[in-house]
Amino acid sequence: MKKKTLGFLAAVLSMCMLAGCGAKDTGDGTDAATGAGAESTALKDMDVDKYVTLGEYKGLEVSVDTVEVDEDEWDSLVNNVYYENITAENGGIMDRAVETGDTVNIDYEGKKDDVAFDGGTAQGYDLTIGSGSFIAGFEDGLIGVMPGETVDLNLTFPENYGNSDLAGQAVVFTVTVNYIQPAQDGEFSDEVISNFGIDGVTNEEELRQYAYDYLNENAQQNYETNVQQAVMDAFMANNTFTSVPEALVQKYSDAAESSITSMASAYGVDGDTFTQYYYGQDLASFLATYSEEAAKQDIALQAVANKENLNISDEELDQMLQDRTTAADYDTIEEYIGETSKEDYREYFLYDKVTDYLVENAKITNN
Repeated sequence: MKKKTLGFLAAVLSMCMLAGCGAKDTGDGTDAATGAGAESTALKDMDVDKYVTLGEYKGLEVSVDTVEVDEDEWDSLVNNVYYENITAENGGIMDRAVETGDTVNIDYEGKKDDVAFDGGTAQGYDLTIGSGSFIAGFEDGLIGVMPGETVDLNLTFPENYGNSDLAGQAVVFTVTVNYIQPAQDGEFSDEVISNFGIDGVTNEEELRQYAYDYLNENAQQNYETNVQQAVMDAFMANNTFTSVPEALVQKYSDAAESSITSMASAYGVDGDTFTQYYYGQDLASFLATYSEEAAKQDIALQAVANKENLNISDEELDQMLQDRTTAADYDTIEEYIGETSKEDYREYFLYDKVTDYLVENAKITNN
């Protein structure tokens, strides 16, 4: 897995703050994270010029690698789309019995003493006969079975099986062979493709174009992300900071920690393990660096917004939120944003607006 950059987490942080992870500005000059009387962390209220002296931000010169569709990836995607859409009714082999080497699509349920056990049930599972993926006797027991048939396999888990509740135990697997996958030999059937239900795809040529368009869109999105990151890096390198508001740094640290903890949990690890893997440092060290850099970046972007009249007015903010509310099929803006403050959305929209401005005024060379 490729290690992520700070630019990656900037997007995560924005989403997290919109989900209510960060401290909220109360709107009365105080801050929920720091208590009454503390300096507001809302960027629009800050005298950002006392924290940053902007360098040149127009005409930034950056060089970015072009991003193109990889031929092998294209072929692989076409292949995957084709075979993942095969069914018993469309393209699956139904007229002969299972043989060694076949990949079969199966449903199965394993029971011990007539009770289904954890991890022993699946639907639509693709199994290659002879692969040794399942316990002894499972794959051999399917040889000679016709698609559409159901068989009971009386088997015994090995004594050294990892799950002590099943090790050495007699079980019964009830298995239905749904169909046999056709050989992945690069031969595609237009008739089968026409039944996939993919809009505008009725033959192999159109399937290949569909796959290419998908990969090309992703490639262009990656290119645009790379351009934005290169421009942002060049922009930040030109600025000079005297200090950073502690309350703002803490706000970003809290939001990032919440986001990282959530992502780490999804991977089944703790925050330290997650940041050590992706960033080469423990969570506390990462947060200390990241939150300050994130605060500096947003202060600098706000400074540009002030100079170039790019700030988002209350009326513009309400319209943006109304557009999102309508698109998301909510009745009211309040229902759409939930517990998130409008100021978080204002800063989210401002980040995009100023970044677009910097990119539009940059001199970009493609490698």
